[in-house]
Parts: sequence; C-alpha cells; structure tokens
Amino acid sequence: MNHLRSAACFLFLGATLAQDTGNSWLDQGIRDFKNGHYREAEEAFQKSVDLNPSAVQPRLYLGSARMNQYIPGATSSENLQTASNAERSFLTVLDLDPKNVTALDSLASLAYFQSMGAQSEAEKFRLLEAARGWYLRVVEVDPAKKEAHYSLGVIGWGTWFPDWNAARSKLGMRPDAPGPLVDPAVRAELRARHGLTLQDAIDHLNKALELDPQYDDAMAYMNLILRESADLCDSKSEYEKLTLEADAWIQKALDTRQEKSTAGGIPAAVGQVGAVGGGSGGGGSRLPATPGNESEMASPPNRIFVQESVMQSRLISQPLPIYPSDAKQAHIEGDVVLNAIIGKDGRVLQLDFESGHPLLAVPAIDAVRLWKYTPLLLNGEPIEVVTPIRLKFRLDETKP
Repeated sequence: MNHLRSAACFLFLGATLAQDTGNSWLDQGIRDFKNGHYREAEEAFQKSVDLNPSAVQPRLYLGSARMNQYIPGATSSENLQTASNAERSFLTVLDLDPKNVTALDSLASLAYFQSMGAQSEAEKFRLLEAARGWYLRVVEVDPAKKEAHYSLGVIGWGTWFPDWNAARSKLGMRPDAPGPLVDPAVRAELRARHGLTLQDAIDHLNKALELDPQYDDAMAYMNLILRESADLCDSKSEYEKLTLEADAWIQKALDTRQEKSTAGGIPAAVGQVGAVGGGSGGGGSRLPATPGNESEMASPPNRIFVQESVMQSRLISQPLPIYPSDAKQAHIEGDVVLNAIIGKDGRVLQLDFESGHPLLAVPAIDAVRLWKYTPLLLNGEPIEVVTPIRLKFRLDETKP
C-alpha cells in the first residue's frame, strides 16, 4: 500500500511540475508576445502546449502568435505555412472546446485576412465564404457578439461589390452616376445572384445596430449596401427611396462620430479578432484575454519607443495611401492608427493594425510598408524603434 501511495504521489508531483513548467513557458511567451517577439513567443507557447496538451489557453496563445506573423498577400511558402499553422492551432482548440468563441473568431479573421491577399478572384471568394461560415458559428454560440454580425455584413457587401462595380462599368455608368442600372436584364441577373446575400448582410448589420445603436461603422456599411442595391430597383421612385434611406444612414454615422468626438469617445476599432479588417500580423498584437497579461508592452533592450513626431521628422520616403473609391462614395473618412517596428536600416519591419475603418486600413498598411526612415542611433549604434503611426483620410485630402 505504501508503495502504491508513493507511486501515486510521484505521479501527482510529476503532473504538477509539468503544469508549473508549462505555466512558466506560458508566462515567457506572453512577455515575448508583448515585446513584439512573435517567433520567440510561438516557441514558448509550443513548449507550454507540449507540457499541457489538453489545456486550451496555451493553444489559443500559440495560434495568436502564429497569426501575428502572417502577412496578408505575401506568397512565400514560409508565410503560407504560418497561416496554416495558425489555423491548425485554432482547430485543435475546437477539438478540445467546440464552442470556443475566441478560436471561432480567430479562424474567421484569419480566413478574411487571407482573402485580402488572394491571388485570384476564385480564391478570394472561397476564403470569404470560409470566413462567413466561421462567423456564422460565432453568432450561433454567442448571438450577442455585435462584431461578428457586423463582419457578416461586411463580407456580404464584399461578395456583392465586385459584380455591381463591373456591371456599372460594362454599362458605361460612372460610380457616381444616378441609377438604377439602365439594363433591366442586368438588374434581374444581379438580383437573382445577390438578392439573398444583400438581405442577409442587411439583417446582420441591423442586428449589430440593435446590439449597439452607436455602431457607426455598421451604419456606414448599411449606407453602402442600400445605396448600391438601389441600382437593382425597376423604378426611379424605388431607387430614390432607397437612396434617401442610404443618405439617412451616412448622416447618422457622421452625427454619431461627432457625438463620440464631443464626448471624448473613441470610434469603433476594427481589425482585431471579431471584426474584419486589415493589418499585417493578422488579428493585431493582442493575446486572448486572461488574468496576468494586461500590462503595457515593454521595450526589449535592443529596441526603444519613440514618439511619432520624432520619427515623422526622420522620414526619407513616404508613399501616400490611395483613398479607396468605395470609401469616398460612402463618405467614409477618419484616422487609421498603426503600431510599427522600424528596423536598424530604417525600413518597416512589422505593422500591427490598432484602429480605424476597415475600408481605410488596407491602403494605409500597403503605403506604410514602403516607408523609409533615417536610422536612429543610440550611443552611436543603430537601434530598432517602436512607434505609432497615424494616417488621416479626409474626403478633401489624404495625408499622414
């Protein structure tokens, strides 16, 4: 009996030690993640997973570290493998916990980010449909998750917009020319192909607005969908009615943003898990919430934080972002905030999307990736820099 008790005690102590060691690797991974060392964080989280294979949290962290290394649009085998590894991490979480909202949310975001960098229209729409499927599972588990409803609205719009834009172009109608589409056959064909998609998108945007009546980004997309779908109307009066409804939504969005600004509020941020958007590093540099990882990011010894104004004065090359035509049409403007790591050679090493409207995020990131700075010296040696970058999109101008 004493022998059995000793063996049981040994097994218990061994399991406890493995768990403690796993937690130590988890803590190390969190520190590396906050410092922007995603590859090192991935290695630490993998060791925590190896020691605690049935634990969900380390696998969520592992997926997040991998997702932050993925760059939408980069076609290298290493980058594609990174996306595949991130996907596998979150799928394994679902094997352990089929209703884990963070994993479902992350898989949806990852598919959406991959669609932004798709090399063909067919691949883009396949990935958009995959993202839509994951978001539908999110709202099935958590019907009150407004970001998922919003994202479903955005995906619906993204599926419809290319065909609508192509139809106008083929009919010789400028994007700002009054509708409806001049060819009844084209209107009928688009209604048959996209009618259910548009209604589904409107339903989800309405749900997001029901959950958050101040959701100004959802208002902006409601304006887009109603304004563009008015082109499918068979009469001028129906077209004008939908256009007036679209105008009301964009005015409400502008008024809401003004109210938030006056009250000191912060406009809804997009681009993290749960809301589709753009950004190098997938879901933004955030870990799944857990006690103990709320502290601010600390700078490692070979990297310092520098104010944006200081780095602005050191810019050598600064291509400006292209203002998306669909954002202009919807009267969408605002700021996009990025967090950047500038290398010792003055080139942008990494970008994390902090906040801004999804239609403005991708052109902002595409432009800033090409920026070049005069290297910053510390004690005569070049050093990496962490700095925020704010780009202002205004309908009358676009400038950093």
